[in-house]
Formats: sequence, structure tokens, C-alpha cells
Amino acid sequence: MLKTFKKTIALPDGREITLETGKLAKQADGAVELRMGNTMILATVVTAKEAGEGVDFMPLQVEYKEKFSSFGRFPGGFLKREGRASDYEILTSRLVDRVLRPLFPDNYHADTFVNVTLYSTDGVDMPDALAGLAASAALAVSDIPFDGPISEVRVARIDGQFVIDPTFEQLERADMELMVGATYDNIMMVEGEMDEVSEADLLAALRAAHDAIRVQCKAQMELAEEVGSTVKREYCHEVNDEALRADVREKCYDRAYAIAKTGSADKHWRAESFDAICEDYIASLPEEERDEKAPLVKRYYHDVEKEAMRRCVLDEGVRLDGRKTNEIRPIWAEVDYIPGPHGSAVFTRGETQALATVTLGTKLDEKIVDDVINQGRERFLLHYNFPPFSTGEARPTRGVGRREIGHGNLAHRALKRMFPDDFPYVCRIVSDILESNGSSSMATVCAGTLSLLDAGVKMKKPVAGIAMGLITDTGANPKYAVLSDILGDEDHLGDMDFKVTGTRDGITATQMDIKVDGLSYEVLERALNQARDGRLHILDIIEQTIPAAREDYKPNVPRIVTMTIPKELIGAVIGPGGKVIQGIQEASGATVSIDEIDDHGYIEVAAPNKDAIDRALSLINAIVELPEEGKTYTGKVRSILDFGAFVEFMPNRDGLLHISEISWDRLPDMAASGLKEGDELQVKLIEIDKKSGKYRLSMRALLPKPEGYVAPADRPRRERSDRPERSDRPRRDGDAPRDRRPRRQ
Repeated sequence: MLKTFKKTIALPDGREITLETGKLAKQADGAVELRMGNTMILATVVTAKEAGEGVDFMPLQVEYKEKFSSFGRFPGGFLKREGRASDYEILTSRLVDRVLRPLFPDNYHADTFVNVTLYSTDGVDMPDALAGLAASAALAVSDIPFDGPISEVRVARIDGQFVIDPTFEQLERADMELMVGATYDNIMMVEGEMDEVSEADLLAALRAAHDAIRVQCKAQMELAEEVGSTVKREYCHEVNDEALRADVREKCYDRAYAIAKTGSADKHWRAESFDAICEDYIASLPEEERDEKAPLVKRYYHDVEKEAMRRCVLDEGVRLDGRKTNEIRPIWAEVDYIPGPHGSAVFTRGETQALATVTLGTKLDEKIVDDVINQGRERFLLHYNFPPFSTGEARPTRGVGRREIGHGNLAHRALKRMFPDDFPYVCRIVSDILESNGSSSMATVCAGTLSLLDAGVKMKKPVAGIAMGLITDTGANPKYAVLSDILGDEDHLGDMDFKVTGTRDGITATQMDIKVDGLSYEVLERALNQARDGRLHILDIIEQTIPAAREDYKPNVPRIVTMTIPKELIGAVIGPGGKVIQGIQEASGATVSIDEIDDHGYIEVAAPNKDAIDRALSLINAIVELPEEGKTYTGKVRSILDFGAFVEFMPNRDGLLHISEISWDRLPDMAASGLKEGDELQVKLIEIDKKSGKYRLSMRALLPKPEGYVAPADRPRRERSDRPERSDRPRRDGDAPRDRRPRRQ
């Protein structure tokens, strides 16, 4: 008999989440099945029994995967099976990873794999908001050491009210959306976007999210207790030499503190100086002990370097590069840096530099999104690249990694709400990081704003971004320092990385990772207020560099004209098998696309010059234009008959040119007209039959009437009364009845 354990969690709006263990994946170290409505997620966790040789970090890997079958769909591609992770899956994996990773013990180094798989969904509830809860629950019912539980929720402000884990439909109406990860006591991770909200509104959203998370953490604690997994496995992944640790600190701390206090802005000089202290100590060891003790010395020295930097900030207010805690590094920026792209800009802040380019395209350049649940098209794209040379590393450039996708997504969310509505172009920003020493994603936001303005994109408002750091001391005399515009070392050795982007009027996106427990809302509020001051300073520089968007696009930008047509004419423009629209593109040199939007045809014409656009519009107008009685058209003779000719006077519209309407003279036959197939001629539309919709054309109506012209008399018609009644008419065979043959059986 299966022994299962189940816990139910109620959301504030009455929906329920169920956690169950004991049924599926029982050979994993921990496995939990999560259900909410028609959504079902399976989370598993497995860890190695021992740490790998020489591993001195936490080798954690989190994978979030959505099965196409969960939504009743087939995967695309030839193989018809799930392939590499989509950007959406990678971003969800990162959200879970960033909350879990800091909560494993510092000395736990065993390979650990967390897999979260979506097996069922109905497109109503958003499964990514449940992934963190499922992963944490799997850890809670395992014996893996973990300082949790945690949970994640999405909080959205809809019509002024905070909603926890909104549906897809609800989220469309939100002006604020945050994903928040936290333990029972402390917030650990925040990421989201919003419509220029205040710092106070952001803090209120965090409080609402944390209240819901506490309920979910409590349920996991109770589930772990019922399962009997409160006692975790014993492990020994580090062998320490406390005497050596003390000796390293005694001989290295003062030298490290002195370098931290110099305040040099040269990243490489600082790194070489810090490394020299460690190398000198290793060189001082007996030769026979060096190889054995070197790994321990490097680990202990890292702690010494970290402490020296942190104490220098807390005790003397001196940062590694000599700045004050609220001081921004020197900034220079330049737009129109490269002639080829439609827009470009360089943004440099200290030793961090981003080169951004903008390309404007047509509807054919839209990104097609075909994830399991999310399908559609994107017209605003941002790609972030981080080549190794940006940090002076000598290694080959590989494909786009998770870091690049995550940083690019943050910058994209920061800018997209300030992108103009109904912008006719598809827009792609590419940010290449040329130098990096902290806050490269925020440099991307600033460079992205500059390049958009340089391209002539009339943003609603300019956007800037800044990364905030934190140094804390939770000892007998608690201290903390909030750092503006952090360096890479301050991110690595500090306790918080808090990125905030926004306009002068409010925040547009944020991302926060916290590495310590006990961070109060007072500290968060101070960090947000200090970030606002830094953001306004950067916006001043952006506006000095380019006060407003370029008045006109660069000459190499394709011009786009849009028009709407009645829904019933869409087929005429496209033609059989796309023949007509392809012909328009070939004849004009323009790119033409058409969509049905709100019961209308929406046509977009793009071309590198005005002549091509005019030609395309002329051809389209000729198709969609409605014929008018009394209007003159240039037509082509399509066929000759005894009684006249059929003339194509508009695309796909033929009218009858009767022999009597060719000339004021009476023509004995069509040969006398001199017309032949293919002839072009001017005709006037003299009648549209109201019943049949047929068109009557005339050539003579465009000719002057001859002097003394007399219209030929009409033949007199026989009066109807002269005709015998049908009943009185004789049969063809006399009065005899017709001989009806029997019908064939």
C-alpha cells in the first residue's frame, strides 16, 4: 500500500494548492506533486552522496521544463519532441535557482539537481509562479541539508488591489507585476516590471507577497514533519585546518585592508595586488606543504579579503574604488556612434561599457513565440551579449548562456513599457558589453534608451538603471551600508544586488538578490530611495547627451505606411495562393503584409524609398477601390464578342463595353471597331446593375457628340394584348395530348 502525505494551501482569493508526496518518483531524494486547478507540476531533487574531488562551491542545477502534452499540443520541428529549453523555461529556472542557492550550507558541495516539470495546464493559472514552491517542497521532504523552506509567488496590482498568483487573464490588466521569493522570515529574491510606480508601492507589494509566502512555508514545515524529514543527512565536504586559517588571517588581513583602503579605480591593479598577498603567503610555506595547503590557503584568504573590504566600508566609509557610498562612477555617453545601424549609442560608467544598436524592421521581422502556453508575436526585442574580452578573459566565445538571457530579459522589461504604442516598426536592440565591472545590465538599459532616441523612436520617457549593493554586520553592534552603482567585487563580496530601473516619475523594472538573512524593510526603503537619486543623476546625463528623439529616421531606415481595408477585400489583395500580393511586391519592390484585426484588413507597406511605397499603394488601392458610376478608368480588352467587348477596368473587375457604346457611329460588327484583345483604352462606368452587380462601360461617353446627332429609333414592341393567352395557344402537335414516354427506372 502506498503511504502518501498531502497538504492543502489556500490562496487569499479562495483557490487551493495541494502538495502530495509518496506516489511518484519515489527513488528521488525528494519528490512532490503540486496541483492547482488543472495545473499539475512534479518537482524532484537528487543530490550526490559525496562532493566531487576539489569542489569548493555549491554545484546546484535547476531545470524547469514544460511538456507540450500538458496543454494538448505537439512540439514543433521534424522530431516532434521537446528540444532545448526555451527562454521562458530558462528564465523560470533562474527564478527558482536564485532563491534556493543561498540557502544551502556554505560547506555543502555535493552535486544537486532540482527538476521541475509541468505535466498539465489549462492556460488559466500561471505555472511559473508555482515552480519555486514545488522545488522547495521536494527539498523539504528530503534529507538534503537546506535552510528553508522557501516559496515564490507572483504579486500583481489589478485595479488598485494586490492579487497573489493572478491568472493569465488577470495579469493583462495589471500595472505592477513582481515575482517574489522568500523564506518564512526574509525576502530573498525579487524580479518584475511595472508602470512607473513609486518606491512605497513597491514595498507594499513586497509585504503582500511575503504574507502569502509565510502561509506556504508553514505548510511545507508541517508536511516535512509528517513525512519525518526534519532531520537532515550528515556530511563532511570540507577538511579544515583551523591553525592555518588563523595564520592566514594574522599575516594577510592588514595587507588586504590596506589595498582596500587605497581607493584605486583600476580593477586589474586591485585584483593583482590582492592576488599577490595570497601568492606571497603560499610562497612562504615549506615547499613540501605548498601543494597540499594551497587550496585551503586560497579559500581562507578569500574570507580575509572579503572581511577587509567589508570592514573598510562599514568602519571608514571607503569603497574599493574610493567612492562614497552614494556616489556614481564617472559617466560618458555618445549617440550615432556607428553609421550603419538605424540607431546606436555607447554608454560608459566607470569600467562598465555597453554598445547598443537599434534595427527597425517590418512585420515580417516579428519574433514568433511558440512555447507550450505562450504563443504570439513580439515586436520589441532586446538581446544582450557578454563576450569574454569584456573582463579581460582569454577564452573562446560560446553560445548565449543563461546569464545573457536573464540580463537581457531584465533590460527588455525595463524599456518595453516606455516603448511607444502603435509603433509601426519591429524594433531590435542589441547590447554588446565591451567592458564589465558591475551593473552591465543597467548599462544596457541606459545604452538602449540612448540608441532608441538616436533611431528616432519617440519613447514615452527615457529610462535609466542603477545597481545597488549592501554591506551588513549583524554582530553585537549591527551596521549596514547601502552602496550605489556597485562594482563587480562589491556584488561578489557584498550581501545584496538590487537593480532598479525607471523614469523620473517611477520604477519600470527591478531585480533583487539577497545573500543574507534578516534584511529589514527599513534597509530596502533606504536602498530604493538612494537608487532613485542615482537614477535621476543618470537621466540628467542621458538628456544632456540627446534631449529628444531624432526628428526623422535615418535615410537607411525602411519607410512604412499602413492602411485598413474592409474585411471582405482581404482575399482580393492576397489572391489565389498569394499570387496577387506577391505580384504587388515584385512590381513595386516593397514588402507588403496583411492581417485581419478587429474585423478589418490591416495592411503594412514597407520599402526603402517613397517611389516603391507609392507604387505598392497604387496597386493595392486599385484592388480595394470600389467602382464609381460616372468615373473614367483605363482598361484592357480581355475578350471580343459579337455584341461587344469585356474590358478589365479595375483589377479583377470586368465590365461590358457594348458595341453601341464604342462610337457615336453605328457599327455593323465588332471588326469595324478596330478593337482587339490586349488593347488599352479609356472607358467610363455608366451603370452598375443594382441586382446583378454587372458593370456597363462606354467609350463614346468620353467623345464629343457629333453635331446634329439623332439617336436611332427603337424598334416598336408588340403590345402584350396582341399575344394570345397561354391557355389559348395551340399545342405544337394540335389538341392531342403529348405522348409522354415512361421514365427510365
